[in-house]
Amino acid sequence: MTASYDEFDELTFDRPRAGVLRITLDGPGLNAVGPALHRQIADVWRVVDRDEATDVLLLRGAGKGFSSGGSFELLDQMIDEPDARLRVLREARDLVFNIVDCSKPIVSAVHGPAVGAGLVAALLADVSVVGRTAKIIDGHTRLGVAAGDHAAICWPLLCGMAKAKYLLLTCDPLSGEEAERIGLVSLCVDDDEVQDRAMAIAGQLADGPPNAIRWTKHTLNHWYRAQAAAFDASLAYEFLGFGGDEVKEGLASHREKRVPRFRPDRDDPAR
Repeated sequence: MTASYDEFDELTFDRPRAGVLRITLDGPGLNAVGPALHRQIADVWRVVDRDEATDVLLLRGAGKGFSSGGSFELLDQMIDEPDARLRVLREARDLVFNIVDCSKPIVSAVHGPAVGAGLVAALLADVSVVGRTAKIIDGHTRLGVAAGDHAAICWPLLCGMAKAKYLLLTCDPLSGEEAERIGLVSLCVDDDEVQDRAMAIAGQLADGPPNAIRWTKHTLNHWYRAQAAAFDASLAYEFLGFGGDEVKEGLASHREKRVPRFRPDRDDPAR
């Protein structure tokens, strides 16, 4: 039985070969994640898990990049509307744990920028294939909120605490090549090979022993489940920040394409 994905109208689906379902992020603003897409990208993994026609899921972005992260509309809602903030917090938690608990292996194909909710799915995928010039950024502290989402649950495990702290505190960008070097992603290839290599890996997994692969994934993901308390704390601090002043300055600086002034009382000659 093939599952129905009619309710996920913000996502594009196709089946490039038997056993492989491909989901494409394809929207305005470099596949920015608005309110509707945020809800759908959190929930779709449950349907994939029950889809008897799907053995492997392949996730990619259309156009010039994977995803630019949360849209201005979504961020405005989180800042201005307490009810929306709580709704998005719940969806952010579901996004992480629904990916972790999805029994089907997930392959991500990442090119160009990968930020925010899109980056969550890219890095929590079981196999992440990135282009050499991909630009990976966890932009939370640059926005003025704590690094929540997936960061606390997986970055220290993937690349070590020292690198995780440096990258999450500074929001320095990572190329695909550097991300592979430090262990944040599975595989780095030339930019024009990303989609084909990810498809080949998805096909290899689809042709493999389904139970052995799914049970191996389930067992390994206990490493993520063991970090649930740290993850919940990071989400709480992140969304507490969306009710404060720092995020207003962070968002304003993004809109105005300038350096943020989180400490306006300080005279910084570097600015």
